Amino acid sequence: MTFDPNAAADRDAGIFGLPTTADEARLVLLPVPWDATTSYGGGASDGPRAIFDASMQVDLFDVETGVPYRGGVAMLPENAELRAWNTEARLAAEEIIEVGGRIEGNAELTAALAKVNGLSERVNDVVYLETKRLMGQGKTVGVVGGDHSVPFGAIRAIADTHPGLGILHIDAHADLRDAYEGFTYSHASIMHNVLTRIPNVGKIVQVGIRDLCEAEADLIAQDKRLETLFDVHLAAARLQGRLLDVFAEKLSHLPREVYVSFDIDGLDPALCPHTGTPVPGGLSFEEASLLIGMMAKSGRQIVGFDLNEVAPGPDDEWDANVGARMLYKLIGWTFVSHGIPQIKRG
Repeated sequence: MTFDPNAAADRDAGIFGLPTTADEARLVLLPVPWDATTSYGGGASDGPRAIFDASMQVDLFDVETGVPYRGGVAMLPENAELRAWNTEARLAAEEIIEVGGRIEGNAELTAALAKVNGLSERVNDVVYLETKRLMGQGKTVGVVGGDHSVPFGAIRAIADTHPGLGILHIDAHADLRDAYEGFTYSHASIMHNVLTRIPNVGKIVQVGIRDLCEAEADLIAQDKRLETLFDVHLAAARLQGRLLDVFAEKLSHLPREVYVSFDIDGLDPALCPHTGTPVPGGLSFEEASLLIGMMAKSGRQIVGFDLNEVAPGPDDEWDANVGARMLYKLIGWTFVSHGIPQIKRG
């Protein structure tokens, strides 16, 4: 059967209704159904599946990036072992989260914490090895979470190949906490872990940050690898008509090869009301795409990305719908940054 990009999506095909296999694709999406340490709202482990389902409503022509599907896109099946580990770790984590990580002297909770941390390491290893395998086949990898802890293995694998790697981090939170609530690989610790455990990362530019603790603010002020555009300054630039200039200035600090780490709560929470930790403020959908697009057209190359913290609502697909559309933008801008000839922008 001939594929028709203008027809309704074939729900029995791959993501976005595409017939492309992982072997054929230039860009492969790696789903990671994991949200063991989320400390407020849960459900991000169902994000990959919900995004896949919602992707059938995404039209394949994009005004900004053209026809990304022609670059070759496929999503791997969900790893059942990862989901089983998540169920096990989530049960162990719940009692620890309930006491805010204060487990001193409690042998049962100490053992539970060790279990969660051990399973988190196993998830990191799986994501690392799978990313390495796909990169060895010449693929660009996009991780679909899951909570924001899940891309650690992918960032490590990509940084192995691209020393000096830059990260564009879009988020409401700084994610610079050291082992939040005792969890070494907490969703609130991803950028702390990148800074302290992945030496090949040279720069992190954060955009949209509006929720952080004092220790995180101190680290931002002290560590020259961090460049942060706080949401309050982003809002002021928007009101003053200087948003493009501010974006350009922050992006100028990134090296040529960049990984995009996108927490959906970096957007206005009206766009992601069921995400685990929504915070007032944030980027509009168009501003987020514009930011990534400015970078992609600046001569920098997106060598990998993640989209995480998409939690489907109980009664609607709104969060997943927004997540699927942002995922398509990430795919499109990645191809633009690589100069893939299939991309024909409108």
